[in-house]
Amino acid sequence: MTLTIGPMPAKTERTTAPVWNDEAECVRRAQAGDTRAFEFLYRENRGRVYALCLRMTANPGLADELAQEAFVRAWEKLDGFRGESKFSTWLHRLTVNVVLGALRQRNRRQNRETGVEEFEALPAAEAAAPAGLRADLEAAIQSLPEGARRVFVLHDIEGYRHEDIAEMMGTATGTCKAQLHRARKLLRERLS
Repeated sequence: MTLTIGPMPAKTERTTAPVWNDEAECVRRAQAGDTRAFEFLYRENRGRVYALCLRMTANPGLADELAQEAFVRAWEKLDGFRGESKFSTWLHRLTVNVVLGALRQRNRRQNRETGVEEFEALPAAEAAAPAGLRADLEAAIQSLPEGARRVFVLHDIEGYRHEDIAEMMGTATGTCKAQLHRARKLLRERLS
């Protein structure tokens, strides 16, 4: 069975898939191969998945690719969803794993090509920060060094514990705590 998911459409696009009374029924139908049911799950969750990918990568193009990869992976692994949590919770964790895996792979490739052992910091935002605290905060988060940004997003925004983050990133818990401290310090400096 082939699953085709197009690019992230604008927010104004309306959902054409039927609306099921509960998420569990929709998931059961999708697990049975109903692509319309999975399309409905995709439309209901695509914004949150893309936002998570964007926060973790600070790269809209890469975030779009990884969001699509997360949904492809969800389709492939849907039979493994046991319904012990909400589908959106399962999809969130799957998305985090997709992003972290892609970033690890990219870093390994960069390390082989350049010999750099540490994550490189992202350049500071070149354009002036847009008006409004939220826009300033988003710009400041995106300008954080990659490791600090990932830990900040996973801990302070997504609510993961240090132990879980360390396991997902393959680092020590102390490293995660240090990265979070660094991220918060840099954010305070950039927002003051």
